Amino acid sequence: MTTEKRSSSSSQSDAPGADLKSERDEFLKKFSRGSQLTEEFIKDHERLQARLQDLETENAGLRAKVGADQAVRELLLKIDILESEKSELVSRYRQAEAATSEFTARVQEVESEFANLANLFVASNQLHSSLSARGVTRRIKEVLAQLVGAERYAVYLVNPEGEELVPIASEGVPGNNLLPIRINGSRIGEVHKSGVARVADSDPSLGTLEDPPAVIPLSVDDRVVGTIAIFSTLAQKNKFDTVDFELFKLLGQHAAQALVAASLFAQAERKLPGLEAFLDLSV
Repeated sequence: MTTEKRSSSSSQSDAPGADLKSERDEFLKKFSRGSQLTEEFIKDHERLQARLQDLETENAGLRAKVGADQAVRELLLKIDILESEKSELVSRYRQAEAATSEFTARVQEVESEFANLANLFVASNQLHSSLSARGVTRRIKEVLAQLVGAERYAVYLVNPEGEELVPIASEGVPGNNLLPIRINGSRIGEVHKSGVARVADSDPSLGTLEDPPAVIPLSVDDRVVGTIAIFSTLAQKNKFDTVDFELFKLLGQHAAQALVAASLFAQAERKLPGLEAFLDLSV
């Protein structure tokens, strides 16, 4: 009996107490919690590592972008500089173009003036290059046809009575239409009486025998001795230019003089005057 009690007491004392079990369980829980915390820490660490890598990648991208933006800014600055240089060059080009255009216009004007002077020189030289009336008349016709562009025209001299203008040369006018003209009551006669040239503003290529677009008086000193009537010009000659007016003036002043000189030379049997005719000319 006593032995059973001891045995019973011994078995009860060997069994772990309730506090040790709970302590074990608590320890196991803490161990499990530690393992869980460790796993969470590892996961957080891995997550932070991934985030750090992402940030580094993003940072590298931002650096590259900043570098690219800087390059773009530099390119834009260069573009602005080039645009400014371009504008300056365009401005200089336009100034040079304007100067060139002005210079070209001036050159053309000078060339035109030289051409006009050449025409006048040739006309004057032609009129006085012959000492025969026929030769002078031919020169007058050449000036009218080649320099003025006349297609139909006639040269008139006044008769000794001073009442009619007699045609001495013509071109493009039928013989039966070319008759002496009364000074009184005709347009050509009016120019002869006034001594002032009459040049119409209309198209001279459309002129007629009754209404010639240009009539030029021919004079020797201050005496009108005839006229030149231009009845029409070539089709492409639709107006008279400045050089034409100069040619009309030259013809009016020199054509009659050349004709008179040639006629007097012919009457003198083509002999030059004696020396006595030229003495004391300075008086």
